[in-house]
Parts: sequence; structure tokens; C-alpha cells
Amino acid sequence: MSTSPMPSPPLPSPHSAVLEVIVRNAVEPVRTSKASAEEATLHTAVHGWYERRIQREDECPGCDFRGRLPKPDPSS
Repeated sequence: MSTSPMPSPPLPSPHSAVLEVIVRNAVEPVRTSKASAEEATLHTAVHGWYERRIQREDECPGCDFRGRLPKPDPSS
């Protein structure tokens, strides 16, 4: 059993209001036949990943999320 912390999940919390909006915006077009299930799934995955990325940047503005190293300073 590993004692290292788990990485951040790639999507917002299941209880997130943002995720609720993303899912609703994917489900409604399927219900009204304006999108296929495949299109709705892709919409949810892309937007969920993007919103989590924004959330993580807000939590740690200097992190690059490919490890625990700070982002390089572009001015140096």
C-alpha cells in the first residue's frame, strides 16, 4: 500500500455546481435529439477536464500539475 498522496482527480467534485451545469448542458441536447450520446460524452469530458484544470490553477497558481515543481518564470 502506497503512503503517497493521491493525485488530483481530472474532473471537478461530483457535488460541484460547475459539473452539474456541464452535465445538464450535455444531457439536454441528447433528450431533444440535437446531439448524440457520443457528442454529449465528449462535451462532458472536455469541459469537465478544462474546469478542473482551472480549479487547480486557482488552488496553486505557481504549480504546473505535471509534478510538484513550480512553473518556470518566463522572464528568466
